[in-house]
Amino acid sequence: MLYRFTLICLFIMMPGILLAQNAASIQGIVTDENGKPMEFASIVLEGTRFGAVTGSNGAFVINNLPEGTYQVRALLLGFECKPQEIHLTTGSKANIALKLTTKASLINQVEVFGIRDKQPEKLDAITRLPLKPSEQIQSISVISEKLIEQQGALTVIEGVRNVPGVYTYATYGGVRESISSRGFRGIPTLKNGVRVMTDFRGQGFSTDMQGVESVQVLKGASSITMGASTDLGGPGGIVNIVTKTPKFENAGAVSMRVGSWGLIRPTFDVQRVLDKDNKVAIRLNGAYENGGKFRDHMDNESFYINPSLEWRPNAKSTLTLEMDYFKEAQGIDVGTVNLSVGNKENKIYDLPSSRFLGFESDKTDLKHTTYTARYNYNLTNNLYLRAAFFNSNYNYDAVKSNLAALKANPNTGVNVNEVNWYRRSIAHNSTREDNSTVLQLDLVGRKVQTGKINHTFQVGVDYRYIDLFQPTFNSIAIDDINVFDPATISHTLPENVAPFERTGGTQAYDYRFGVTLQDVIQLTDWARVYGGVRYSTNKTRDNGETSATTEFWNPLAGLMFTIKDGLNIFGSYTNSTNPRSASVVDVNGNPLGAERIDQIEAGIKSEWLNDRLRFNLTFFKINNKDMNLQAFTVDENGVVQAEDYYIKGGNDERKGMEVELTGRVLENLEIVTGYSYIDAQFKDHTTFVPGSAPNNTPKHTFNAYANYTVRNGLLQGLNIGAGAYYLGERPYNDWTQAGVQYHNIDPNTAPWYNKAYTIVNAQLGYDFKKHWGVRALFNNVFDTVGYDAYRTSFIDRIQPRNVSGIVTYKF
Repeated sequence: MLYRFTLICLFIMMPGILLAQNAASIQGIVTDENGKPMEFASIVLEGTRFGAVTGSNGAFVINNLPEGTYQVRALLLGFECKPQEIHLTTGSKANIALKLTTKASLINQVEVFGIRDKQPEKLDAITRLPLKPSEQIQSISVISEKLIEQQGALTVIEGVRNVPGVYTYATYGGVRESISSRGFRGIPTLKNGVRVMTDFRGQGFSTDMQGVESVQVLKGASSITMGASTDLGGPGGIVNIVTKTPKFENAGAVSMRVGSWGLIRPTFDVQRVLDKDNKVAIRLNGAYENGGKFRDHMDNESFYINPSLEWRPNAKSTLTLEMDYFKEAQGIDVGTVNLSVGNKENKIYDLPSSRFLGFESDKTDLKHTTYTARYNYNLTNNLYLRAAFFNSNYNYDAVKSNLAALKANPNTGVNVNEVNWYRRSIAHNSTREDNSTVLQLDLVGRKVQTGKINHTFQVGVDYRYIDLFQPTFNSIAIDDINVFDPATISHTLPENVAPFERTGGTQAYDYRFGVTLQDVIQLTDWARVYGGVRYSTNKTRDNGETSATTEFWNPLAGLMFTIKDGLNIFGSYTNSTNPRSASVVDVNGNPLGAERIDQIEAGIKSEWLNDRLRFNLTFFKINNKDMNLQAFTVDENGVVQAEDYYIKGGNDERKGMEVELTGRVLENLEIVTGYSYIDAQFKDHTTFVPGSAPNNTPKHTFNAYANYTVRNGLLQGLNIGAGAYYLGERPYNDWTQAGVQYHNIDPNTAPWYNKAYTIVNAQLGYDFKKHWGVRALFNNVFDTVGYDAYRTSFIDRIQPRNVSGIVTYKF
């Protein structure tokens, strides 16, 4: 399959290879402070894709450059270089000498949010525009590889806890992370801008953080680039995992991490330039992990490999090929139980870590492979073409235990006497064969002049094909257990358990097409206008039935004003569309059509201290009005009956604020802080009680992290960090109206609230002058007890106090 991808991309790029090139060029030499030639230094022309790598004599040449003015800089790990400005005309040749100075006493330009004054890698995969986060009209946060390494994050949720208003929805037995934002359940997690698991509710995501270069979080609606609200364009936002690809340098690192509960984790990351002309580079990184499960009778094993290749056949073209493979098998924790009669209050049983309520055969089996090909061609210094092809194969299977409280009182159906007794069964209904193919093509302009006005624009098309197979099987009752008495709990299935029987399933195909147009108009030095529109179509074929094609438009409009350099205020409007099938009809049998979700945002984006420190403040309001709500009627006995038609109405509202301060406040001190307030309510609704909050939505979240590095003296290279994450209390069911049955919730029963919790982590590291580094991580220092849950099942405890140590060698 990778062979076919390569051929496709080579076909796409052939016209660019054959086009005539302009004859301007730059040549030069790179030396250190003492005049010694520096080999393997990367030469970049800032703001462009042109570059080179120096040879053994420190020399370089960059040919076929368009005329224009360039900032030329040399990059090499551990060194600093002052950029030089070069002006080229057609046919000219420029000579330049660049000097690298040691960065021992200088502040590292890689901050906790990435590289200063530079668009983060692959951010345009989700925004489709070549703008920095501070220039985007959407609310965007970036967690850099540097911060991930400092904190030792092993999962995506451990990384995004650095983003205000992003929190765990559920972990489904501690094996799949589902992430929420702004009161919306399970926002999508993407890999390099592509959805690799199609469940629109975000029922968990798994990957290895060794291959992650950064985590990008776009909060709020992304429909202008992603499409429908039932998928990528939802109003809650998206999380984008950016993988590592070649940087045209010769470098590498290996590490070993060991920790609590038998954790062993070796990793490696190696990249090399393959030719003297600096046209081909490769990168290979991977990891193996075993152990790390805090509950007895559970295990964990995973393997990850990520090879990539980048080819720059000329100064205008770049082709990047990448494969990402992740295999994982780990035990599923059925969790603990709520001992409340009728599940009406929070009486979560604090299950000891040594007690496991499931079977040792409760395991996941995950294999996930993605193939990526990206091609960029610079038409001019301000205009380029971007093409991308993605293929994702996500195969997931699991056998897991379920617990159901025994119904001791047959008259009421409520276990009123012995709330500690549960019936245990096993299920095999998580099988998912998920194949996605995505093709994107964009024409992008950067600061294109029309008269006195600058435009940064994007015109693009994208096509997505999904092949999804989900079989279902019967559940099998096994035994009854007393959660208080370990003697009643066996962890081995009986020998006579019958095999699962197939009971049904779905084979679905989904076809999505979109056309996007965006334009950012710089009216004056202090005023910028944002406008965009997307046309999308959806069509599905489910078990042989083909739906009608749904068409919809989504606009985006906004303004940004620069009060002073580095201080911007902004406001925007956009909406999302929730396509509905033709079966959603009114009382007369007429289709009600798609729903619309409106979003308004306003706030401040600012950069301070030469872009070392960023402060952002965002206010948002999201309304889902005129929803398609199922009709209910009351019969002569006062019983509420669900009807087969729908009505227009309702108003689900989410509003709140998010504030974050990220960067370097002092030369030696970095911070990441954030706070969010979410007021989420069901308002006019036929299903939920007006004023109640959606399941699992906290009003408050808070995050803070600080890292201090000693840069001089005997302790030079020592760094100390500590952080806290607060997740407020949240309802662990929706509050339905009297007589309305929804997700097996008792009607008209107020939800119980899961308690707030605060996690405190700390780290201590030391980087030796040349190659070696060590780090100790202390997580959940105060051994806080907290829980995440999917409604009233999979009540999973957060990890108890644990420690680990990492030794790293860089070369």
